[in-house]
Amino acid sequence: MNILVVGLNHKTATVEIREKIAFDGPKLGEAVNILKDSPGIKENIILSTCNRVEIYAGVNSSDSGTENIKNFIAGFHNVPREALDKALYIYEGQKAIKHVFRVASSLDSMMVGEPQILGQLKDAYDFALKSKSTGVYLNKLMKKAVSVAKRIRTETKIAENAVSISFAAVELAKKIFEDLSTKSFMLIGAGEMAELAAKNLINNGVRDVFITNRTYSRAEELAGEFDGKAIPFDDFVGKLLHTDIVICSTGAPDYILRKEQLHRIMKERKQRPMFIIDISVPRNIDPEINDLDNVYLYDVDDLKGIINTNIEERGREAAKAEKIVDVEVASFLKWQDSLAAVPAIIALRGKAEAIRKEELEKTLRKISPLEEEKIKAIEYLSASIVNKLIHAPTAALKTAEDDQDVMVDMAKRLFDLEPEENNGEKK
Repeated sequence: MNILVVGLNHKTATVEIREKIAFDGPKLGEAVNILKDSPGIKENIILSTCNRVEIYAGVNSSDSGTENIKNFIAGFHNVPREALDKALYIYEGQKAIKHVFRVASSLDSMMVGEPQILGQLKDAYDFALKSKSTGVYLNKLMKKAVSVAKRIRTETKIAENAVSISFAAVELAKKIFEDLSTKSFMLIGAGEMAELAAKNLINNGVRDVFITNRTYSRAEELAGEFDGKAIPFDDFVGKLLHTDIVICSTGAPDYILRKEQLHRIMKERKQRPMFIIDISVPRNIDPEINDLDNVYLYDVDDLKGIINTNIEERGREAAKAEKIVDVEVASFLKWQDSLAAVPAIIALRGKAEAIRKEELEKTLRKISPLEEEKIKAIEYLSASIVNKLIHAPTAALKTAEDDQDVMVDMAKRLFDLEPEENNGEKK
């Protein structure tokens, strides 16, 4: 059986196309069941996220399997095949296995190293398990993909170093303050990036949260969302006396906090450190504030510089991760190749056992009657002899690598085998 991947992602399809063929809600269950009953498709898993839609399948024939899956997607979503063909990519065999491992490890993600995709892949697999649409091949593939992703996160730093402004803000805060749970935070304004940074700071333990905005009702709304306290905009400077971390993102055309104002605040704070991020464009915090002792001011360009450095570092770690993927793909292929010998091994064991039973019955008829204990002893002896005789050829068939096809063919001829139709394709 062949492993096949048919899909599209953020690199091959527009968001409009991805939306049209998403398998969300009840569509997923319906789609999995249709594929399960499709001729030639023995196993299937559907992964559907905002950035990718992929079908993993175990098929008898890659060519017919690809056509069946393409036709299924087009028909299920009422999308013309021509539009679909331009966006889809097809991987089979070794390339399909490698692709799945890269997806699980976030090497194929829009943001390399992001953790969400592994959880999404696990969810897709769990759904397929409950739908009974997987078998030996995809079960092994998914379990291996998860272990590969975990190994990469353990052995590389691909998930470390922030690559978004909101996470970079938290990373910097942790470098300045060892324990964020004892620190207070103020959000000035309501820009999207600033709000994300605020959420990440709160998730990392920041306790007292103050929100200020020129529109006080908006400050109250965010205060409710962040479990904080709304501050009138005209009063925020005074509140800095009790604030350790500040994120500013307003639409003001000029500075809303100047050096001399913060200089007085820092004296009253007895020089306790303050960390300020100004995401506003144009800047809203006087850059000369950076000259004050124990004040750490970063603007959006500073954060972008940190992010670019971190992206480069992730790229280096991704190269290490790719080598791990290659090793794990080779390991999976070795396991997959070993399945080719399974029918011959089953047939060999079955034939040996049939001969043993037949000869045992003949012998017992000739020497009966015997005590039950003696009959059991003879049965044990015959089984032991057979097991020892077939152990070596069975082990050779299992461990054969490049010449496994030759070994299997030779075993069939030597032992006159007719392998059972059972190669582990279904559970």
